[in-house]
Amino acid sequence: MDHQLTVSRTARYSQAGELTAATRQVWFVCHGYGQLATYFIRHFHVLTQADPSLVVVAPEGLSRFYLNGTGGRVGATWMTREDRLAEIEDYVAYLNQLADHVLAAAPDDVQVTVLGFSQGAATVSRWLARAPFRPARLILWAGAFPPDLDFAVAMRLLRHLPVVLVCGDQDQFISPESLEQQRQDLQSLSVEPEVITFAGRHELNATILQQLHQPSA
Repeated sequence: MDHQLTVSRTARYSQAGELTAATRQVWFVCHGYGQLATYFIRHFHVLTQADPSLVVVAPEGLSRFYLNGTGGRVGATWMTREDRLAEIEDYVAYLNQLADHVLAAAPDDVQVTVLGFSQGAATVSRWLARAPFRPARLILWAGAFPPDLDFAVAMRLLRHLPVVLVCGDQDQFISPESLEQQRQDLQSLSVEPEVITFAGRHELNATILQQLHQPSA
């Protein structure tokens, strides 16, 4: 018979930019399957270097593994199908604690953007349904809003929340048809998402990131 025991553990996150009284925007960005926050956040350095009022925080999935065999490169994942509900509970608790820690050091009027890439898209959606704050914007990049989220919870989360769908036109995991289906699924939740495509595959794109970032006045 399986049993569960709640334990404390050490979680890792990366940060670009410094939290100060001048901080106007905080982005929480969640990586995809098999990535690490240390490398994922490098895509956002150009934004924080150009705008000192921006801070980007990249949490890392709690489970790490070797990408090939028993050695070499390491990646992280937010969850698998094994004991998935417990893993969701764990990462939601972790992300809430991280948000409390970061936002406590930011001005009260800071604007929060949440971005999830690939597996991170479903991760941030499930998190925000139970987060202690409400973001100004949700960006789902090469990933989908989780269809298993309770309808009433999803409606409450997405009410008056700007949502942006971003995807490469050669994404090997998301076809134009599935992107359109994602748009329609969000429409069924009374959301009209902004859809942005770019010439590329299952990846982040510097030009689109700069387009999505609007420096504070």
